[in-house]
Amino acid sequence: MDYKESKYYNSKQLSWLKFNNRVLEEAQDESNPLLERAKFLSITASNLDEFVMVRVARLKKRVDSGVDKQDKAGYKPQQLLLELLNGIHSLVAKQYSCFAELLNNLEQEDILFTKIEDLTMKQKLFLDDYFAETISPILNPLIIEQGSSLSFLSNKTLYLSVRLKSKNSKESSSKQKENFSIVKLPTTLSRVIELPTAQEDKRVFLLLERVIEEYIDLLYSDYQVEAVNAFRITRNADIDIDQEAQDLLLEMKDYLRRRERGFPVRLEVEEEMDGQLKEFLLGSLKLSESDTYEVAGPIDLTFLLEFSQLEGYDHLRFEPLVPQSAQDFDGYDDIFTQINERDRLVHHPYESFEPVIELVRQAAVDPKVIAIKQTIYRVSEDSPIIDALLKAVENGKQVTVFVELKARFDEENNISLVKKLENAGCHVLYGLAGLKVHAKALLVVREEDERIKRYVHLGTGNYNDQTAKVYTDFSMFTAKDDFGRDVAKLFNFLNGSLESPDWRKITVAPFNLRYNFTKLIRNEIEQVKLGKEGRIIAKMNALVDQKIITELYSASTAGVKVDLIIRGICCLSPGLKGLSENIRVISIVGRFLEHSRVFYFENGGEAKLFLASADWRPRNLNRRIEVLFPVEEEKLKKRIINILEILLSDTVKARKQQPDGSYQRPSSLP
Repeated sequence: MDYKESKYYNSKQLSWLKFNNRVLEEAQDESNPLLERAKFLSITASNLDEFVMVRVARLKKRVDSGVDKQDKAGYKPQQLLLELLNGIHSLVAKQYSCFAELLNNLEQEDILFTKIEDLTMKQKLFLDDYFAETISPILNPLIIEQGSSLSFLSNKTLYLSVRLKSKNSKESSSKQKENFSIVKLPTTLSRVIELPTAQEDKRVFLLLERVIEEYIDLLYSDYQVEAVNAFRITRNADIDIDQEAQDLLLEMKDYLRRRERGFPVRLEVEEEMDGQLKEFLLGSLKLSESDTYEVAGPIDLTFLLEFSQLEGYDHLRFEPLVPQSAQDFDGYDDIFTQINERDRLVHHPYESFEPVIELVRQAAVDPKVIAIKQTIYRVSEDSPIIDALLKAVENGKQVTVFVELKARFDEENNISLVKKLENAGCHVLYGLAGLKVHAKALLVVREEDERIKRYVHLGTGNYNDQTAKVYTDFSMFTAKDDFGRDVAKLFNFLNGSLESPDWRKITVAPFNLRYNFTKLIRNEIEQVKLGKEGRIIAKMNALVDQKIITELYSASTAGVKVDLIIRGICCLSPGLKGLSENIRVISIVGRFLEHSRVFYFENGGEAKLFLASADWRPRNLNRRIEVLFPVEEEKLKKRIINILEILLSDTVKARKQQPDGSYQRPSSLP
């Protein structure tokens, strides 16, 4: 049997679309609190923005360049693009149906999005003043010649398109030339405007674009406004980076400028948009009807993320989860004493992220600490970890930080971070040709009893104290010498060492991570041949890599039981007779983002358990610096295995993948 046949491999793009539909199900789920449903809806919109900017744009480039080669799932570019666009149009229709339902439910809670025609006199007077004093001074309407380029329009920015006729023309109305104008909605103002109301228990809101539309005539004294409609374009963000650039920092700044002006991929317009305005936009942007999305509501639902935090409505949100103190860190104030005693494990967000922060804080002021080395992929805006690193530099510590400039959509933040760290005196690294550094590693070097002692933190998630409140991840702390030496070698490599690393404990992509995963999977097959049980449990964000998938198919046909907990994309087909009937795939989408990567191998009764920064995707195994690390202490292993078993028994938020690629809740299965 050829496990690489296209019929055994799901399209990763179509699989992603199914994932975003699962997120949308959470917005539709009436058992979720109302404002949490609004937040899930905003997440589906944000997810789709990124997907269109990168995946759809990449596919359009292939079609436009004439590529006709089938992908691993058997799709030619044109065929896949058509199916993908149909799926996206269907998703958008469901998003706005959900939005309409949420509006009705919000109204029942006395939270109302009103219309201009329904304003009271008091509200109208309020808007008269608000437009004149706050909105109008920062608007900049631009008259556009028909057929002119709209390359200046910003990505993912809301605009109003306006059709005008001159008031001073001597020509008859039928012969007057149409004029067009563009008005950018100010991003410095809140999109949601609260209006005064006579009822204290009622909250009334109006969107910014509706206000500007109402007063649009005031912007064009020499013209008559014939029509006005909102629109938004999404541009290509799949821009190549010169990996060999001598100054990567300058290259990234140029990359961000080029990305902001990438070719248009999608046009969003309001339902029943003025025909001439639509024709003007399509012609100027060189887009087709299939690239156009007419939405039955306000364009860009990402505004619901901020709106979901509306004060005074805690009863419409999940009860706040206050992370408990990390159970492995009870007992000592000195974090080094605790880690030196034994390995420690923290499960975020159920347990506090504080031990990770505290390790850097104590290292920054501890007179015994010589050096701190850390990788940074994404951090929060006011990161306490960055503050601690800056304090460490002030105290004379050697601080080395690898900041990944190519972290998609965090590039600008990370460029600013590089400047901040460099100005403070940190040794900052930020460039590896052809590789992203996605590993989550922290090394503290301490002098104890006239010898060097290394303390290590390794994690499955970013050093971001904010996302650690909503992403499920694991942190492991250890002072074992082999781990310390390995992580020291990792940082030596990042610093330009030409020495070929020889790892004792950790496994590192792109060096030996694929090889070791393959070896571990094949070992389970050998255990079955020896008459023992073979079992694999793997939890990750996505399974895409075809070579790994064929190894899992081989394991299944050999009798190995494989349980996969995959939140997002899954290109493997489970439950196929004679191929994958021993493989079960579930996706858990719920309140917290399942982000941890965990890999369990039965190993003939002597189980091996690993945590990692990597998914099973070609980019993680081939084009990134990733770290897989073993959990060795039995107490910690048992704890993680118990968590895996809880996830596998979920009948509330889990969806089980069917052989045809669809997903069903276990409770709905026969």
